[in-house]
Amino acid sequence: MFKVGSIFIPVTDVKKSSEWYEKYLGAKEIDSWEDGAGFYLPIGSTQLALVKVEFSQPTEFFINENKKKSYYNFVVDDIEAAYQHFNAANITTTEIDAYGDMKFFDFFDLDGNPFSVVNEVTSSPYHSQHIRQLQENEYKGAGS
Repeated sequence: MFKVGSIFIPVTDVKKSSEWYEKYLGAKEIDSWEDGAGFYLPIGSTQLALVKVEFSQPTEFFINENKKKSYYNFVVDDIEAAYQHFNAANITTTEIDAYGDMKFFDFFDLDGNPFSVVNEVTSSPYHSQHIRQLQENEYKGAGS
């Protein structure tokens, strides 16, 4: 019944940020309005909306007083290639870290908004194929 439609990202300069998201994430503009712009990514159905704000408001929360976490992540098949992509463009990133078989790192947009990048591990219960199977099973069960 529900799915994530859009992720709203606060930015101080919609034009510059739009160019950045297009160049580094491959985002394609759907529409723009006075104080924002909407985008889709080459893969998936979730959309991004850049919304003009007066001052930077990074999209993160505190797990504890020493550790912050971004609200959003991007899934990639090749974490090393994604890491090199951002570093070659001089985009600020954290080091690649690991949790079991999963690897991840963060990168930051022009306003300091952090985003995580994670690799898809087929054994993970969060892997997209596993989630699709759960969704299909739920759909089949609802039709009975």
